[in-house]
Amino acid sequence: MDFSLFVKALVIGLSIAAPVGPIGLLCIQRTLAHGRTIGFLSGLGAALADACYGAIGAFGVSAVVSTMVAARVPLALGGAAFLAWMGVQLLRAPAATQARAAEDPATPLKALLSVFVLTLANPMTILSFVAVFASLGSGHTSSGSGAALTMVLGVFLGSALWWLGLSTGVSLVRHRLGPRVLQAINRLSGALLLGFAVFQLSTLLSR
Repeated sequence: MDFSLFVKALVIGLSIAAPVGPIGLLCIQRTLAHGRTIGFLSGLGAALADACYGAIGAFGVSAVVSTMVAARVPLALGGAAFLAWMGVQLLRAPAATQARAAEDPATPLKALLSVFVLTLANPMTILSFVAVFASLGSGHTSSGSGAALTMVLGVFLGSALWWLGLSTGVSLVRHRLGPRVLQAINRLSGALLLGFAVFQLSTLLSR
């Protein structure tokens, strides 16, 4: 394994996961509502999706790239619909305890799969992975499938490391928050998720 290539891919995985967007918001909200395990598994779903896109980019599967880009509109619409549904669910919950019950993924598998699918619903991400992996792999002594696997593993572990740190940090303050604060967080999260959905739709309509 090319250690320097692995470290660079690890940093890329961290940098991809770190910006707070709808996925980060869901991870935080689910950690507050259900605990660290559900929060981390939600983020792990995003890490797995990043690894899938990374693998496509690293191995240069041009047919898959073309298919995903061609399907970008229905995928983006589905992602926006899911974000909007989540936002409405959180806004309609009248109390913090009910908000926690209304939040859809109460099981580890549902938490992971829901965010995995939501992350895959942004096919334009694959184009950035193709560009990043092409530049990352150049100039290294490793070549072929070995280098590709190293890059995919690094991206996945970097992303997973971020979600583990985020869910752990949020879980440390979870029990210090009262019902009113949790209710406010849920409603703010719902409003922001609706905002992300509207932004995604407006981006599609502007093209």
